Amino acid sequence: MMRIYFASVFLLAVCATSGQAQQSISQAGTAAQANIDALANGAAAVLPKGESYGLIGSPYVENSWLPARLKMTTGVPLAPVPVKYDVLNHRLLMLPLHRKDSLVLDDRKLASFELDVPARGLQPARVRRFRRFTEAPVLSQRAEYVEVLHEGKYAFLKRYAKTLRKANYQGPYSTGERYDEVEDKITYYLLRPDGQLLPVKLGLKPLQAAAPALAAALKATPEAATAKTDADWGAVLAKVDTQ
Repeated sequence: MMRIYFASVFLLAVCATSGQAQQSISQAGTAAQANIDALANGAAAVLPKGESYGLIGSPYVENSWLPARLKMTTGVPLAPVPVKYDVLNHRLLMLPLHRKDSLVLDDRKLASFELDVPARGLQPARVRRFRRFTEAPVLSQRAEYVEVLHEGKYAFLKRYAKTLRKANYQGPYSTGERYDEVEDKITYYLLRPDGQLLPVKLGLKPLQAAAPALAAALKATPEAATAKTDADWGAVLAKVDTQ
């Protein structure tokens, strides 16, 4: 059984003079790395392997290890660390310095995190922000993370859910499926200023219905006519959510 041990974390004071400030920067970096190590000082995180021919799909939001900035509820400073969000197993994995194996991050005091995604092909570099789904209608989902596509007076949120369908190729009732498959389900939500959380589909009419106060502005925004992806609609909402 995996056990994670925790160490104490400390904040270092910033000195006033330039020489002291330079020294404190180095110390703060050391302390921040110590805080990261304290969050994941346990056994390696291993995905269970079944008796299939392989896996179709991915348990992660991003397959690559990406630099992450972690924001704790305590305000403790943390050094940037490579992270993967394992949606299937409801955990964050991290790759601490000087280790080859990934560890499970103890995220009980983690409020949010940001992933730095590099440029890929025609896509520019971007930042993906995730925070706790504190408004979730289902209590068990409130510890999950949702991606924030827009946040102002309204918030446009993206919830990831993944399930594993096991291979089934043995026995008289097998379906011939030789591979385990991770199935994805995405749900979008619009959080209104009155605190009401509404599931929405991507599109002009669904967003107008969910946010009547923005209906006219949404229709008048030129980008709404060509918006297709959730990033497109997040940008549209950012333009109209100014009233």
